[in-house]
Amino acid sequence: MTHISTHSFDQNITREGTQSLKYDGRLTTFGRDDVMPMWVADMDFAAPKAITEALQARANHPVFGYSIAPESLYEALIDWLLAKHDWQVKREWILLTPGVVPSLNLVVAALTAENSGVIVQPPVYAPFFSAVTNQNRRLIENPLVLQNDGFDNAHYEIDFSKLDASAKDAKMLLLCSPHNPVGRVWSKDELLRLLAIAKKYDLIILADEIHSDLVYANAQHQSLSHLALEAEKLSSSPTEEVHCIITAVSPSKTFNIPGLGLSALIVPNKAHRQAIQSHLNTMGVSVTNPFNLVAFEVAYREGGPWLIALMAYLQNTCNEAIAFIKMHLPTINVIRPQGTYLLWLDCRSLNLDDDALNRFFIQEAKLGLSPGAIFGCGGEGFMRMNIGSPKSHVMAALTRLKVALTTKSV
Repeated sequence: MTHISTHSFDQNITREGTQSLKYDGRLTTFGRDDVMPMWVADMDFAAPKAITEALQARANHPVFGYSIAPESLYEALIDWLLAKHDWQVKREWILLTPGVVPSLNLVVAALTAENSGVIVQPPVYAPFFSAVTNQNRRLIENPLVLQNDGFDNAHYEIDFSKLDASAKDAKMLLLCSPHNPVGRVWSKDELLRLLAIAKKYDLIILADEIHSDLVYANAQHQSLSHLALEAEKLSSSPTEEVHCIITAVSPSKTFNIPGLGLSALIVPNKAHRQAIQSHLNTMGVSVTNPFNLVAFEVAYREGGPWLIALMAYLQNTCNEAIAFIKMHLPTINVIRPQGTYLLWLDCRSLNLDDDALNRFFIQEAKLGLSPGAIFGCGGEGFMRMNIGSPKSHVMAALTRLKVALTTKSV
């Protein structure tokens, strides 16, 4: 049965007391519990009704034993990727994993040797750095370049010249696509240039595409692996076994179920797949449980209409938030996202160092955002704002910021 979404994203849902990191972790994270939390990347919206109903039905069975993934789960993922991204994935390519962050660490550990070079492109999701350093690999940074074309036109680009120079000393590149925190959805031409560099230097690319379903109308996500496979078909001797792209996907961001902790790696290369599975086995990690299996499959089977409604709502919230910033917060610029529910706020005109900037948001504006500095080089002077909340919540937060800026004349 397909559920047509009638969900009101304007609904205010109390999350305090649910062991929510975003809400119940405020005192630990910000030193006070009265900030409006707009930091960790989960949304304040109820998950699709189809998911909650399926979880309730499973909870009605009183035995919660060890679980295995049914073939129908893999079929749901395959069908979703084909329908949503025109990407035909084979069943044997899919490995289930306990989340995208563990997957980053897992792939780096399984496919690179100690002291191997691994490229990341900051400012980027902080676990990209620790996935490299945790495994005693050599971190190589290729910072993104901010192109300033005026308010609402600024965007980030990959520094391909520097990337080409860096790749010769690297074994792997961690790609964030769409990119967190800057909201870029990489174009087909950019991804093809990336593939050319990977082929030139025999570089493995792990593409974190967890935000790939959360793309606005002005952009289109291109799966890097799909592009590579299409290019390979045109070669003189096509084979999947030389395919160097590994993709991390999950319904967690798309359908707001990250706490259930199930993701997948799509690995066309058989040798890579065997190495990753072997490493996963040695870790003794339990991947599945009775609830994440149900949610994973139902999300991809029945969540499509809900996602369409969500993206329309987020687009409207994003437009109104950016208009408010442009009109009322002249000392703050914003990088309009092509994907994700994250706003990347350029606060450099406030002339505050990163500690002072974070204190200002917490103490004066009473807002709990993610400091740009945690995303590495190029994040200094920025703040990441999660707008995956009722629009009234987002606009109230921006009003708090307006009042704080006016009061302090920063």
